[in-house]
Order: sequence, then structure tokens, then C-alpha cells
Amino acid sequence: MENGVVVETVNLKKNYVLGKTIVHALRGIDFKLYRGDMCTIMGPSGCGKSTFLNMIGALDTPTEGEVYIDNVNITTLNDKRVTELRRHKLGFIFQFYNLIPVLTAIENVELPMLIAKKPKKERLERAQELLEIVGLGDRLHHRPDELSGGEQQRVSIARALANEPSLILADEPTGDIDTNTGAEIVELMGRINKEQGTTFLIVSHDQSVGKKGNRLIRFRDGVIEGEETID
Repeated sequence: MENGVVVETVNLKKNYVLGKTIVHALRGIDFKLYRGDMCTIMGPSGCGKSTFLNMIGALDTPTEGEVYIDNVNITTLNDKRVTELRRHKLGFIFQFYNLIPVLTAIENVELPMLIAKKPKKERLERAQELLEIVGLGDRLHHRPDELSGGEQQRVSIARALANEPSLILADEPTGDIDTNTGAEIVELMGRINKEQGTTFLIVSHDQSVGKKGNRLIRFRDGVIEGEETID
């Protein structure tokens, strides 16, 4: 694996059995993601893009092929090592936020660091810093039901950054918010990418997301149909 490559997939395939039918969700994907990339995957529903993201996030296992993250073949790891990988190398942003409703914004952001057993003072300082970065310095002690959809997504972005991961995986991050708020979220991710060098791999139907990063990958029928470099 060459220097600067955060993710590499080699002949990645995923099949699902539905009754007597085999669905070929991924048909042999060779792909490299470089450190500092903000790469968006787009394509019609059912083309395999979310399946691909799940393989890289170790949320599902491939039928065939390999996935490397920071030179480690994650398809060979046991459950304990996979958990450690997700904890220290990956951050996740979901369409529906997945915040814990009984926790405040700062407690939600603090949680991944608590699980990683970081000291309390360090956790609180970093959680507050991240919430200020995403524009929620005045919402530290608000619970999710006291925040708008856009604010909740900002909390989830801060949470994804908590353990300084090698890679942020985002699945339809603007899919559950209005167009204007979505544009703000896209702008925020782009700013974090440029200012902090954070690597993003994003699945989206939102054309504005695709235009914001430096690479746009188009999927169709379980294969990469094409790639564009964004100026």
C-alpha cells in the first residue's frame, strides 16, 4: 500500500442471497482514497454505494476481496480488533444523526472518548472545542430534542471527530435536513477537510456534496462507472 493511502479496496465483492436469487451488490471494486481527500460517491439507489461504505466501515464483511485501512487488512481482523479499529481509526456521520437522546450535546461528543478511556478533563476540553468548531458553542448542554436537525447533524460531525480518526465515513449526511441547512453542513465538512486535513468518504444523492470535495466517484450496478476530479 503506497504512502498517503488511507483506504484501499482490492477486487471487493459483496453478494446477497434473496430466496433463490443472488444479488451482486459489489462486483469487484478496486479503489484508493488518499489522505486529505474529500471524496463523494454518487449513483442511483441500489447501485452498491452504501454497501461499499459499510465494507470500509467494517459494518459488513465482503464476499470476496480485501479492504485496507492505514495498511491493515481489516477483512482478516477478529471482532475485538474490528472494534478497536472503529474506535480509533473511523468516525461515522449518519443520515438520522444517531445521537443518544438522554445525553446533552457535549455528552454525546464526549462519549467516543469515554469509551476510548481518555481522561475526563481531556474529554470535556476536546468535546467543547469540537462543538465550538461546528458552531454550537452555545448549545453544549442542550439535548437532541432541543436542537434543530441541522444542529443535531453538527453534533454528530463533532462526535465523529472526537477520537481524531484517520477517516470520516458519512452516509447521506444532508438527507434528513432542508436544502439550506444541508448547504451549511456541506460547507462545514468542506471547511474541516481543508483546515484540519480530515479525510472524508461520503455517500450522497446531494449534488452540492459532490461538488464540494476534490473527487467524485459514480457507481452503477455494483461497479465504479467513472470518476471526476473537482477543482
